[in-house]
Amino acid sequence: MTEPSGETAPEAPEDGAPTDDVREDAREGAAEPAGQGPGAAEGPTAAEGPTDEAEEPAEAEGPSTAVPAATEAPAAEEPAAAEASAAEEPTANGESAEAEGPSAAVPAAEESAAAAGPASGEESPAGGGAAPAAETGAADVDAEDAADASDESAGGRAPEASGEVAGDDPDRESDGPGEDDTAGAAGAAGAADAPELSDAQAELAAQRELRARIEARKADKEGTLASGAKLSGSAADLLAAVRAVEGGTASGSTFYEAPEPAPRRTAPEAAPAMTVRPPVPAQAAAPAPGTTAAVREVLAKGGAPEALAEQVAAVLGESAAQVLLDDPWQLLAVPGVRPEQADGFARALLGAACGPDDPRRTVALTVWLLERAALQGHTALEIDTVRAGLTGHAVPDPGSAVEEAVSAGAVLVFQEEETAQEPSEENAEDAEDAEDDEAPVADEGPASPVLLGLDRYALAEESLADGLARLVRTATADTWEGSELERAAGAHGLVLHTGGEASRAEPVALAAAARGRGLRTLVAVHADAGRHALGPAGADAVTVAALLSGAAGPGRDEEGAFALDLLVVLDAPQLDVETAAMLVESLPDGCRLVLGGDPGVLGAPGAGQVFVDLLAARVCPRIASRLPDPGPLGELVSGIGAGELNQVEAPGKEIVIVPVRDAGEAVHRTVQLVADSVPRAIGVPADQTQVITVGHGGSAGTRALNTALKQRLNPGPGRFGGFDPGDRVAYAEVPGRTATGTVLSADPEGLRLRCGDAEVLVPKERVETALRHGWALTAHQAAGMRWPAVVVVLPGDAAGGLSRPWVYTAFGRAERHLSVVHGVDQALPRAVAEGTAPERTTRLRPLLETLLAVPEE
Repeated sequence: MTEPSGETAPEAPEDGAPTDDVREDAREGAAEPAGQGPGAAEGPTAAEGPTDEAEEPAEAEGPSTAVPAATEAPAAEEPAAAEASAAEEPTANGESAEAEGPSAAVPAAEESAAAAGPASGEESPAGGGAAPAAETGAADVDAEDAADASDESAGGRAPEASGEVAGDDPDRESDGPGEDDTAGAAGAAGAADAPELSDAQAELAAQRELRARIEARKADKEGTLASGAKLSGSAADLLAAVRAVEGGTASGSTFYEAPEPAPRRTAPEAAPAMTVRPPVPAQAAAPAPGTTAAVREVLAKGGAPEALAEQVAAVLGESAAQVLLDDPWQLLAVPGVRPEQADGFARALLGAACGPDDPRRTVALTVWLLERAALQGHTALEIDTVRAGLTGHAVPDPGSAVEEAVSAGAVLVFQEEETAQEPSEENAEDAEDAEDDEAPVADEGPASPVLLGLDRYALAEESLADGLARLVRTATADTWEGSELERAAGAHGLVLHTGGEASRAEPVALAAAARGRGLRTLVAVHADAGRHALGPAGADAVTVAALLSGAAGPGRDEEGAFALDLLVVLDAPQLDVETAAMLVESLPDGCRLVLGGDPGVLGAPGAGQVFVDLLAARVCPRIASRLPDPGPLGELVSGIGAGELNQVEAPGKEIVIVPVRDAGEAVHRTVQLVADSVPRAIGVPADQTQVITVGHGGSAGTRALNTALKQRLNPGPGRFGGFDPGDRVAYAEVPGRTATGTVLSADPEGLRLRCGDAEVLVPKERVETALRHGWALTAHQAAGMRWPAVVVVLPGDAAGGLSRPWVYTAFGRAERHLSVVHGVDQALPRAVAEGTAPERTTRLRPLLETLLAVPEE
């Protein structure tokens, strides 16, 4: 959706994509000038609300009108008997002395390490496929060397003199690289009487040979590479893809073809007792003090705030200080750091060696642009968009910069092929007539754009598409009696269900019926408040986060799959692509998946639009609920979903419009409604009334509203990081997932909260970044939750941030009563009628259409 930027500090950038509140704060400026609304703004036919704290709400009136580059398969190694014969000569003690390479003398520590026995692995037979050199199991080979050796094998280059050694069996004999090769070498030397090599001796020879190849390869890699020079394997493929696709000589799918997903696991036939659930993963360990201190020194040297030291160490790891010295632009990996800040840091460290076309800078900027796009919901960007972004940051040659980023493996490039459709009989006849008349061939339309993306999102989308295709293909069709949703779920492995809040009862009823059939069934929701909203059925429901972490839900089998036959996920529009991929990957073959939700609400706060892409792909049944939301609130919200802001009769004061002139009055009226008017006139206490506004900043954003509401409802000095016991808070344990609660107490470990039925500890180092006061939230934070009463605040400076999905989501959070603090005049009906949310660039839809293409009837 489109929301304001700059002064109003929206919850999403101006281009409309959602972001989480924690990352958004890092992007906001230090100064936030107060916005002023239009003078004497009133709703078109809105009845005025309370004029002082003693007044009750007025009579209710409604407002009027890329698939990553495939790794090449290792080339089959040809018989190496001749090479082995030339490379080795038996010595008097029976060891093979290398013709070239490092000295045969090995320190005693190496001999003892080798004598401990060969590593696990299969022996590579003579003339067979060569095992990757990284699997030699050499005890003294470091991780970097092993990775280099593995890359060489993966790139399709056969290892030189084979150094791979067999197995885990310590009693198994190994005569060096391969029994046949060694025999050939011994025969050529005329040393038939030479004693056999022991396992330890063969291991030492393999280690020496492996290190010799790695050292030679490292020597070749020294020096600066020209763009596109000396590339191999995936990097060369990626660079070739960019150039070939842009030149029109090939399609992106020529280089990146997703393999056919194979059935992976089968669901348990019986319904055994729950398996042991794995423990909830602990929080990531804090960086070591020495690491943080070293980073602090580098930051001070470059003129950057030393307060960033812990974040930098957490993002870049133990070698963060050296990483920054080698590449200062890696500072952009820290949320909130902007390119101009990273440029200043780099100039302070590098001096004259720093330039706008520095490859380190252009690669880091390309990654930063894609990370920023992910915060806006995109999993990829068109290559021209990335180039334009680089131009905006003074990169002299954006095209070469993109190629450099692809060559370095920092980003992936892909182009999806449009799913071919069979022509109808009439079209076929027309085509034949056109050929007979020698008519010019009609233009087939523009090709799919070349996209750039980060590997984490590309892999997540491909894993999700493969997992969904697996569920569709492995489900056993069955005939279930009952509602339309039940019949569809019985016959298919994947079903989509759409509808408003009232329609949530239908998939819950499906889950109950499935349990009656003896199926292991679970209902998952986005937020804990959504679980409570299900009533008695919510007792058996879990949140998606708790299910994935292992804190709730069924156990897993030995392969990590949930012990489930049917999973029903409500609030599916809030699934980002990474969460959805983890969820689907955890389902066994044959498990049925039902995704339900309202497509009119705001999308997921993370990257991707899973539910929207699935609906558009048309690869599974889509069941639309006919169950309307009840009452005046249901009528109002349903009209908004259709693009109409209708006048609604509300005899029970379900809807109240409170016109305001400016942001200051909006804050005053909001506090009055929450603290006095709604509890007295509607009967909903202040702790069950939620305020929703457009953004965090500005004179009527969440910060200003929370400050005023705390002063009225729970005044205090903020002894614990700005919080006091009894404060309402919003806790973002992970970016994009907000839980509301109340502060209970504080201790040396941090703040203790009551979130729903659970007590939660917020570590003291995360209080500043992950915790906010929660009397007022943004619509993105409130998605997936509902409250008895909601006050939506629309100051005049928020007009640019309104859209139909935003209004639909905010108004739809109210169960019994909705008050609208209205200062945007005609911007509200205009946003409902015209303000559609901008599309996100994703790859899931074409991936699904390719895997599950269904011929048109």
